[in-house]
Amino acid sequence: MTNREELALLDSLNMGKPVMDAYNIDVPGAAQVFSWYAEVLDKRYDEVAPTASDALATITREPLGVIGAVVPWNFPLDLAAWKLAPALAAGNSVVLKPAEQSPFSALRLGQLALEAGLPPGVLNVVPGMGETAGKALGLHMDVDCLAFTGSTEVGKYFMAYAAQSNLKQVWLECGGKSANLVFADCQDLDLAAEKAAFAIFFNQGEVCSANSRLLVERSIHDEFVQCLVAKAQQWLPGDPLNPASGAGAIVDARQAERIMGFIDRAQSQGATLVCGGQRLSINGSDSFIQPTIFTNVSPDMQLAQEEVFGPVLAVIPFDSEEEAVRLANNSQYGLAASLWTDDLNRAHRVAKRLRAGTVSVNTVDALDVCVPFGGCKQSGFGRDLSLHAFDKYSLMKTTWFQLRS
Repeated sequence: MTNREELALLDSLNMGKPVMDAYNIDVPGAAQVFSWYAEVLDKRYDEVAPTASDALATITREPLGVIGAVVPWNFPLDLAAWKLAPALAAGNSVVLKPAEQSPFSALRLGQLALEAGLPPGVLNVVPGMGETAGKALGLHMDVDCLAFTGSTEVGKYFMAYAAQSNLKQVWLECGGKSANLVFADCQDLDLAAEKAAFAIFFNQGEVCSANSRLLVERSIHDEFVQCLVAKAQQWLPGDPLNPASGAGAIVDARQAERIMGFIDRAQSQGATLVCGGQRLSINGSDSFIQPTIFTNVSPDMQLAQEEVFGPVLAVIPFDSEEEAVRLANNSQYGLAASLWTDDLNRAHRVAKRLRAGTVSVNTVDALDVCVPFGGCKQSGFGRDLSLHAFDKYSLMKTTWFQLRS
């Protein structure tokens, strides 16, 4: 990875994440995605259907044409790779619109693609505002498919644009309010607390699948919260370019203001602030927010229902498995969920009942390029990663051949 340091620095400068996270996680992750889809190309075969003896029907996959890919600012390089690698591998051209807050790594990626020998016009990077460049992609009659990662609100705009134009395919990976369920029979509460902190405070909480709702069985609630508060101290924000920083800056002042609004409203609605809640100034910027934990959160509070997209955790107790599942599913979103239990039967029962695209058992936010990622409900539809993503960027065609006797 010749350009690893450069790409990591570009993402850190653009959106405030710790440069070491970009260096150790994002850039290698993006490289792995491109490598994986490149290796898939000669291992996929088309199909022949079992028809009558005097006919032959082949089922093949062909490129869709032009793919519009719109990606957010929280993982600029990684999420660009999630769209680009399968779309290009399937034989399409791509117009990539990075978020206006974080275009640097996408522009550099476009340059690197040309240097690597990709023909001009196959990958096109078009920076711009969502209401102009994004809308133009959504409405363009020559764009055959639109792949979007971002908020549910904007995802609905792209569905409308498709309906108003050429009925292009639209694949959406939208918001989340993922639940993390911790049952009293979990034997390693320290590990569960460590992972719960990671699941909400990593990347400053700017993760669509972040476990921002923590549901804890009441008998262990106080003990678990106490342990979690201690773990949160490992995620104090610092200079993103300092290799020792556990967390970095919020992407911009507007988003920081939005997060602080959630914190202020949670307190006014009666939630108890047990950790953090303050905005910090570092190196002249006040876009840093402490890892924040609230207890006494009722399921109908704004903090329990709306996506904060920041380092803010709502802790809610439960008394039974039935209540835990009901609380977890009490959301407009369905992107991801986690659960902690040492009872294998319970793990199967609960995982099956959770309305989420990905469920992680005794871990959080499990991810691998060979496994599909995506949600249900207002978290969107379609899948990134895996062969399922490859298929969504191709046209399934059936061709009939009449055979002579």
